Amino acid sequence: MYNIRKIDDDLTFVGVNDRRLTLFENVHPLPEGVSYNSYLLKDEKTVLLDTVDWSCGRQFFENVEAALDGRDLDFVVVHHAEPDHAATLDEILMRYPNARVLCSAKAKTFLEQFGHHIADRVDTVKNGDTVSFGKHELTFIGAPMVHWPEVLVSFDTTTGTLFSADAFGSFKTLDGVLFEDEINGAEEIAWLNEARRYYTNIVGKYGKNVQMLLKKASGLDIKMICPLHGVIWRQDIDRFIEKYDLWSRYEPEHLGVVIACGSMYGNTEQAADILANALVQRGVKRVRFFDVSKTHPSYVIASIFRYSHLVVASPTYNLGIYPTVHNLIDDMKNLHIQNRTISIIENGSWAPKSGSLIAKELEGLDNITYLGDPITVKSSVNDETRESLIALAQAIADDIYEKKNK
Repeated sequence: MYNIRKIDDDLTFVGVNDRRLTLFENVHPLPEGVSYNSYLLKDEKTVLLDTVDWSCGRQFFENVEAALDGRDLDFVVVHHAEPDHAATLDEILMRYPNARVLCSAKAKTFLEQFGHHIADRVDTVKNGDTVSFGKHELTFIGAPMVHWPEVLVSFDTTTGTLFSADAFGSFKTLDGVLFEDEINGAEEIAWLNEARRYYTNIVGKYGKNVQMLLKKASGLDIKMICPLHGVIWRQDIDRFIEKYDLWSRYEPEHLGVVIACGSMYGNTEQAADILANALVQRGVKRVRFFDVSKTHPSYVIASIFRYSHLVVASPTYNLGIYPTVHNLIDDMKNLHIQNRTISIIENGSWAPKSGSLIAKELEGLDNITYLGDPITVKSSVNDETRESLIALAQAIADDIYEKKNK
């Protein structure tokens, strides 16, 4: 049975929820699932804006048929060729043999590489092209590397709707909600957290490209943003765009501290705990503590994007960095983390080396400031290292206070 929802007189949501998928891209946890968004525009011509993953194909096909309500399908716009948005394209084209595909030239190449049989049914479009479907006209805007090279977004000049591909998306199924203004209270915070985790881990590497897209979009009178995952934004658009601007410039949202700790027997954790306690006692209002052996890196990365300061605490393991800490550092490097103040706690019973190795690993990151010398714990915290931890907490608190009052 179909499950659709009208967005306005001419536009219908025909997307689906996937609650069975546990890992996005087989990497990032989805404790609350994800939506695959698709939209049907009914004008003089009918236009399907993106398809969905095969896992939800049955529901999707029923939704499209119901939304068409007896009409044929004229066009399918492919903003992004990744399989979670284009896997069902061939089936749609089989069901609607008169439909033509609109996509970028590179998307056409990618779709064919994925095995789609579309060669004689594609009209390629590029940045600046416009296509009229009646009273609605779509202007296509190039968004390369947000987060794939073939990506286009499109703007409906009639309604002010931006179809934003993977930009402005979020993890989490819709659960009856379609618009951001239908969320409130704790749920609103949960949505923002999952939007941040989505951006930072999926798009976060390509901040410069996002900045280019934001610059292009700044001249548009955007009244609604329809992404390919998550809620539609129609009332609080500026706030979300401001978040994207901060994230894509790698600027923190808040002055605060993330403590990313790996610990084998609890001694490194105890050192990090002493630091956290001292930070809060010195007026630091935002402190997030992560045991990186238990917490997926995507959550830690999202918090690192959110806050200004980072403390990395790691035992020395086989004369190297503790593996789960090393994994996090690899993610930080891959996602081009920038503009952060970092402190290091190392532990080692006979040859503590993790601190210097962490600093070396982070050398390639831009605009990283180190606060304090690495604190060395030899097996467990003693009076001397405890005093060093208290001193570090004071230095971080002072730095936050100074930045706050600039």
